[in-house]
Amino acid sequence: MMAPAPPLIPADVRSRLRALRLWPQRASGSRGIGMHASRSRGAGLEFAQYRAYEPGDELRQIDWKLYARSDRFFVRESERESPLTVWLILDATASMQQADQARREWTRLHAAEALAGCVVELALQQGDAFGLIAINGDGLQLLPAGNGLRQRDRLHLQLHGLHARGQWPGAEQLKPIWERIGAHDLVVMIGDGFDKATIELAERLAKAGRDVVHLQLLTVEERDFPFRDGHRFRDPETGDELLSDGASVRADYLARFGEARRTLDARLQSAGIRHDTAFLDEPIDAPLQRVFGRRGGAA
Repeated sequence: MMAPAPPLIPADVRSRLRALRLWPQRASGSRGIGMHASRSRGAGLEFAQYRAYEPGDELRQIDWKLYARSDRFFVRESERESPLTVWLILDATASMQQADQARREWTRLHAAEALAGCVVELALQQGDAFGLIAINGDGLQLLPAGNGLRQRDRLHLQLHGLHARGQWPGAEQLKPIWERIGAHDLVVMIGDGFDKATIELAERLAKAGRDVVHLQLLTVEERDFPFRDGHRFRDPETGDELLSDGASVRADYLARFGEARRTLDARLQSAGIRHDTAFLDEPIDAPLQRVFGRRGGAA
């Protein structure tokens, strides 16, 4: 019996996730289309080894005959096909602490963590391996890829411990990404998409054969620009400030912001990167429904 997941995902969202499947996009003809296979321990057909039972293991994996002989619980581990390794790359820089005035407790980072939790649930229900790379001004926080419930719990703990701070680090600090993420792995990048280096990393990963999905999280205020009176706008990463009358600059802002979004969409599309923009007033699974719901769960 599966242990309950930490309360990161609302029940209605969890229910909708059951209809989704993470599927890779194979853009180059030499690689074809579809999932690739790798070997991992799990509940499969070919017996591999026994290990001691741990809380969270499914009861059906217990070898009851061995229990009758030894009076101890052992779990049968088998070799099984793990079609995919999914890597989550989370932007945890200072701009991710932004929230809307109407909902200050729900920051962009909170939404990113919940969205990452949804991706993990999809990988878990498919039997895929998954890992996490969170990036902020302190550098990289890395959880190596693994399978199963304990891996999910480890990843949730790491998510809960994240803090949005600093700026995107230099290329030298990003080297572990290339050591961990294998060719043809599925990479799901979650952030605000404002850092030029973030987009360059997505393009480099795609060019190197990684299957990249970029999920951009924006606030409602960035979308609607509801400011009417004098307002102080502050960049959380650089500290730069701008004093302006909201009503007088609204039209120009919306035009420029819309153009910036269209430019980013076109740039990522040209690199073969699937991309979606979500807002903080949407259900947290909305971008996953738009990206992975298009093939009706087909592999």
